[in-house]
Amino acid sequence: MKEIIECKDIKKSYHTGGIDTAVLKGITFSVKEGEFVAIMGPSGSGKSTLMHIIGALDTPTSGSYFLAGQDVSKLSDEELADIRRDKIGFVFQSFNLLPRATVLRNVSLPLIYANVEKAKRERIAEQALIDSAFPKAFWNHRSNQLSGGMMQRVAIARSLVNDPALILADEPTGNLDSKTGEVVLHTFQTLNMKQGKTVVLITHEPYVAQHADRIIHIRDGHIVTDEKNPKKLIARHEADIEEQVFAAHK
Repeated sequence: MKEIIECKDIKKSYHTGGIDTAVLKGITFSVKEGEFVAIMGPSGSGKSTLMHIIGALDTPTSGSYFLAGQDVSKLSDEELADIRRDKIGFVFQSFNLLPRATVLRNVSLPLIYANVEKAKRERIAEQALIDSAFPKAFWNHRSNQLSGGMMQRVAIARSLVNDPALILADEPTGNLDSKTGEVVLHTFQTLNMKQGKTVVLITHEPYVAQHADRIIHIRDGHIVTDEKNPKKLIARHEADIEEQVFAAHK
């Protein structure tokens, strides 16, 4: 499998009031196509800064970052915007939906900005809602009529419409209760396992990180551990076997 993310010795400092503050202090890791990775760390660890770099919202002070084979490290603001539009599907804690727009319109919004013609963007938005298992009965509801969990699933569907190389989720269950959060996390798992989507999840919650196949711990600007999640890998293996048995008896 090819590498979607390649970070090599990423450093990031901020200059404020004549003082340089180092936030990232030499981050090196890669993520292959089809992986589900959680980047986990406490407040102040540098994970949000790393998320901004992975999401092409910022550039490193030094080091290199390749996304789907393209060097993102030194791009202009306009070029970074193109990367965000074409290669990354964002899911944020706060949903970022238009409250009075319908579910379908919210999901199709990136395609409107990309000047996709109406009939095609509606087809793509509908398929994204199907892929994220969002109930069809609610497609024409306004987003302000939905529960928090349903709004987040709309945001997940929206992240799919440009067929991104990477789905980047920043604390996606932060505004949800545990039961609703579990539904959202299961949606990410399904997109990853059934459709092969590459997912990177940013979180400070161990419970949330345990839904990923691999967990990267960051602290004080350094990666302290980068380990496979054995429970998730066993579950994935068992699901693959079950799928093969089912296919053999169809």
